[in-house]
Amino acid sequence: MIDLKALRENPEAVRASQRARGEDESLVDALLSADERRRSAVSRADTLRGEQKAFGKQVGKARGEEREALLAKGKELAAEVKAAEADQAAAEAELTELHRSVPNLVHPDAPEGGEDDYVVVKHVGKPREFDFEPLDHLDLGTRLGAIDMERGAKVSGSRFYFLTGIGAQLELALLNMAVAQATAAGFQLMITPTLVRPEVMAGTGFLGAHSSEIYRLEADDLYLVGTSEVPLAGYHADEILDGPRRYAGWSSCYRREAGSYGKDTRGIIRVHQFNKVEMFSYVPPEEAEAEHARLLAWEEEMLAKVEVPYRVIDTAAGDLGTSASRKFDCEAWVPSQQAYRELTSTSNCTTFQARRLNVRYRDENGKSQITATLNGTLATTRWIVAILENHQQADGSVVVPQALRPFLGKDVLLPA
Repeated sequence: MIDLKALRENPEAVRASQRARGEDESLVDALLSADERRRSAVSRADTLRGEQKAFGKQVGKARGEEREALLAKGKELAAEVKAAEADQAAAEAELTELHRSVPNLVHPDAPEGGEDDYVVVKHVGKPREFDFEPLDHLDLGTRLGAIDMERGAKVSGSRFYFLTGIGAQLELALLNMAVAQATAAGFQLMITPTLVRPEVMAGTGFLGAHSSEIYRLEADDLYLVGTSEVPLAGYHADEILDGPRRYAGWSSCYRREAGSYGKDTRGIIRVHQFNKVEMFSYVPPEEAEAEHARLLAWEEEMLAKVEVPYRVIDTAAGDLGTSASRKFDCEAWVPSQQAYRELTSTSNCTTFQARRLNVRYRDENGKSQITATLNGTLATTRWIVAILENHQQADGSVVVPQALRPFLGKDVLLPA
């Protein structure tokens, strides 16, 4: 949730953020009104409770008819207190609902516009020029005995797959390389739950505009996560941290891919289940931008290890998730599509998630403050697409990137 104090002090900044996202500006005034009603209701309830407490002392001293009269008046005051507390509860419920409907404030440097209005920050490497007709990752994966889409669909339906033989080994090698890098950088490795409670999913901001992407187990009232960001954000809910924390979460991830029918139906670019290593940081708010830059640098370090051309984009405001204030994506070149496709994403969520989940830290004066949270992808199943396509040879073999070889134990992948 956004900071209500900041809203009161500068509502125009929130309106500007809503405009940048293409969201409803009127929510800002509605939230301001609800905040005022709640504060007024709290003040009235507090005043009446104070009167009731003082009145109780008068009753204790009174005798006879005076006491009877005071007792009657006390019942009236008690009814007023009860009504005021009901008004307070209603006002707080209204405020909470509106508060949770407003997304995070967009960073002032984020580009304006929608999905196609990103800004390219830089290009790294040049797309390879092939002297043969390159295959796509599914043809390569099939020939290598690495990917089986047909049986994945037979067992689980469309957009499911098996990674077989060298394909399974390749994914484990890639994720283990990500883990090695993360732990060397001081991240604590976590294998996280993939089912979470509704309050944790809501706390991270995924039950708003993106709720259609999420699998829900209604009988258990649990949600399947689309990223280990969710359980890692909930890990310290209702706690006060003694300092910054960095975690690297390894998990399976699940996405319904609602609204993406007909897009990337071939291969493993857009699937319902995949594995991922995700970085997650808790830092004081004033350190969030610097941490965001570090997360992006670690993502680029991983991309350099797999030796694929990529670009970094600054995501436009209208394409940000509910929780993100700013987001950078790293997109690798995919030869079969002659296009860049997202491999990593890193978001600065400022205090938005932590305020919902009540995660705090002690400042230098010992006072508890809301922390900032950030996340960044370090490796996923989709990376296999870029690795296979960019390192393929004319005979259908694939050269393994140098840095990946110690984790895989192979220099070249040969057709089965």
